[in-house]
Amino acid sequence: MDIKLHYTESGSGDPLILLHGNGEDGTYFEHQIAYFKCGYRVIAVDSRGHGKSPRGTAPLTLGQFVRDLADFMDNLKIDSAHMLGFSDGANIALLFALEHPERVRSLVLNGGNLFPDGLTEQTRREIDEEYQEALAAGDEGQLELLRLMIDEPQIDPSSLATLRMPTLVIAGTDDMIEERHTRLIAESIPDARLVFVEGTHFVASENPEAFNREIDAFLTSI
Repeated sequence: MDIKLHYTESGSGDPLILLHGNGEDGTYFEHQIAYFKCGYRVIAVDSRGHGKSPRGTAPLTLGQFVRDLADFMDNLKIDSAHMLGFSDGANIALLFALEHPERVRSLVLNGGNLFPDGLTEQTRREIDEEYQEALAAGDEGQLELLRLMIDEPQIDPSSLATLRMPTLVIAGTDDMIEERHTRLIAESIPDARLVFVEGTHFVASENPEAFNREIDAFLTSI
């Protein structure tokens, strides 16, 4: 890896890696860190070019984030971990699970999508408007982040049939991901659980008590 990812670590026990969304950092999970550190070694990572992690020279793609995550776990000598990913973080976690299934003890996918059309039409329109504004301003950093949502991911739903780790698919009742798309993800993963929690795409921050309760019940059950 050409960079070192910034991360925070709290608690002890089985490792639980938290992966934030596009344009955010590990602090997004403040309510989850406070809750789960009582029973887990909670590791909140800043993705490449996000938060306190440097940009480096590698391409800013989901595939690169997956490679970064594998290197990050190697550096911390973590053979396998529970993973909670939000938005693009959910997409990274899912791609990582497809490439390294033996390294994922369980998978929590919050507000992820398999392809850009999984976003609501309004969300795609807003992203396109932001892209045009960034293009006019010559803001390459913002353009890189927006391209992640415009061009990625591109995951064939049928490929998810290979996943065997316990999986929870969780989203807000008023999410920026189409409900039918969230259901498609859950239906494509063998024995995956599906839960909707009152709130928007940012339900982990807006409604943490209900969100954490669902994740805790899932992790406890396995």
